[in-house]
Amino acid sequence: MRTDKRVAFTFDDTPHDAGVFFTPDERTATLVGQLADAGVEQAGFFVVVGDLQQPRGVGGEDRIRAYTAAGHVLGSHSYRHPRLEETSAEDFLADVDRAAGWFVGREGARPWFRFPFLDEGDADPHKRTTVRKALAERGLQNAYVTVLTLDWYLDALVAQTVREGRPYDRRALRDLYVESLLEPAEFYDRLAVAAIGRSPVHVVLLHENDLNTLFIADAARAFRVAGWDIVPIDEAYRDPIASIEPEGWCGSGRVSALALDSKKIRPGGLDLEVLETPVMLRSFERRVTARQTAKGLPMKSSSAEGDSL
Repeated sequence: MRTDKRVAFTFDDTPHDAGVFFTPDERTATLVGQLADAGVEQAGFFVVVGDLQQPRGVGGEDRIRAYTAAGHVLGSHSYRHPRLEETSAEDFLADVDRAAGWFVGREGARPWFRFPFLDEGDADPHKRTTVRKALAERGLQNAYVTVLTLDWYLDALVAQTVREGRPYDRRALRDLYVESLLEPAEFYDRLAVAAIGRSPVHVVLLHENDLNTLFIADAARAFRVAGWDIVPIDEAYRDPIASIEPEGWCGSGRVSALALDSKKIRPGGLDLEVLETPVMLRSFERRVTARQTAKGLPMKSSSAEGDSL
C-alpha cells in the first residue's frame, strides 16, 4: 500500500576499503544481497573516482559493476574529495571534470554530483553561485540529501571495539543503528511538512561501510513498519525540490536549507540530538558495550558527514 512517506537510500565513498567484518569484495556481495532481500530495487552509489587508483580501490571497478548489474546506479562524489570551502572554484571544478570522464558510457551512470562533506560553499555565496552555475552548464544535478545520519561514526565505534577485542551486544548495535536512521528520517519529514507543506521523496545519506552492510535490511523493514515506502533513487531526484537551489545553509541537507528559507522554522528547530556524536557515543557505550569507553575517536558536534565523506 502506498503511503505519503517515501525514501531512497544512497551510499557515499565508493569504493570503500576493508572493514572489521568484510573484505571489500565480501562487502559488495553481501550488500547486494541484503538490498535485494530487503526489496530495495535501486540505491545510489556515489563514487570517489580517485580512490580507484588507491589501495582501497583495488578491484573497485568490478565491485561497482556488481552494484549496477543488480540494478543500482552511480553518481559522482568527485575525484579527490575536496572541501569546497577550502578549494577555489576553479580547482574544485577541475576536480569535478577529472572525475567526469570515468562516468562516460558507464552502466548505471547518472548525471549527478554529490558535494564532498555536503559542502556547497555556503560560507561564500559568490563561490557557491559560481559552482552551481558551472555544474548546471555541465549538465550535472546536485545529488542532495534530505536525511543525515551518523552511520560513519557508529561504524567507527564498532570497528574500534572489535579491533580492541572488547565484547559488544550485536542485537543492541542493530537496534541502535536502525533507530539512528529512522529517527532522523521522521524528524526531517516533519520538518519538510512544516516548511514546504508536504512530504518530499527523501534521500538518506549512508556510506558503503560494514555497518550498513550488516543491517540495511533490518533498517528497510523498520522503515516499512513505520509507514514508509522505499523507492528508487531515480524517483527521489524527480521530486520538485530537486529543482530548487536553497539560499539557506545546505550542509545539513536540502530539507534543512528549505526550512531556513521558509522562515517558518527557528534555527534551533533544525537541531536533532541523535545527530550529535557525543550523544551517539553515550548511547553506544550504554546500550552496546555496557559502558566500556571507546577511546581515541573524534567527538564532533553536528557533523553528520564526518572526516571520511
